[in-house]
Amino acid sequence: MSDLSSVAVALQRRSRLTTRLPAAVLVSAAFLVALALAMAFPRVVTPYDPLVSDVAHAMQAPGLDHWFGTDRIGRDVFARVVYGARYSLLIGLASMIVSLLIGLVVGMTAGLGRRAVDESASRVFDVLSAFPPVLLSLFVVTFLGQGIVNIAVAVGIAGIPKFGRVLRAQTLVVRRADYVTHAVVWGLSRRQVFLRHILPNVLAAVPVIATIDIGSAIIAVSGLSFLGLGPQPPTPEWGVMLAEGRDVLRVAWWPSVFPGMAITLTVVAFSVIGKHLSRVYGVKAR
Repeated sequence: MSDLSSVAVALQRRSRLTTRLPAAVLVSAAFLVALALAMAFPRVVTPYDPLVSDVAHAMQAPGLDHWFGTDRIGRDVFARVVYGARYSLLIGLASMIVSLLIGLVVGMTAGLGRRAVDESASRVFDVLSAFPPVLLSLFVVTFLGQGIVNIAVAVGIAGIPKFGRVLRAQTLVVRRADYVTHAVVWGLSRRQVFLRHILPNVLAAVPVIATIDIGSAIIAVSGLSFLGLGPQPPTPEWGVMLAEGRDVLRVAWWPSVFPGMAITLTVVAFSVIGKHLSRVYGVKAR
């Protein structure tokens, strides 16, 4: 009876959280949808080519013709921010998928394996976590070399401990749950128990940590691009734009401020939605 009561309370709590979405979640979702549409249809949003320069109109302040102004060789900053979202978000998404796939396999193996396997995986997570994510990404991309694929792999490796630890903990909780014990008693094979009960319930934690982690990945990708280890100029990537605007920051703030705002707003939006999902599903993304 107590189990049924706890399930009922959990369902009621989830229903309240999903039917009454906070304003911050709605605004964040609207922003990300608008950003996705701008990524998919950039020519609808801006008529300018992000790579075409117009020296005669260089360093123009934000105005009606150029909403975010122009950079030092006359490229439209708004167009570069819109097109740059493709690079920053897609590289961040790719790195998150790398973290997810490896973290899922290692985390679930640790949670389901013997004590020696669990301890070995935990030590690996501890070693990787000893380095700040950006620093670890810097080490990896220095070893692999510059490039979009390499930076996605580097940032993905740095995100493995976060996914691995959460999914390991989730696996341990599900493994010890009463419904898993009952399934074993009723004669289900290990494969059936894993596919029907353990895997689906462990995967419930994925949307939470994935939503939060993609924001961290975008920061890491932009940071490495700022250092010149990611996409190279004239690629309209947000970190590249920050690096280019740094040289003229004293005389023109807009080439740096607007891509910086894009990074900040995108990361905050993902974080807000991720924290809401964390409350809904009762998963701690740490």
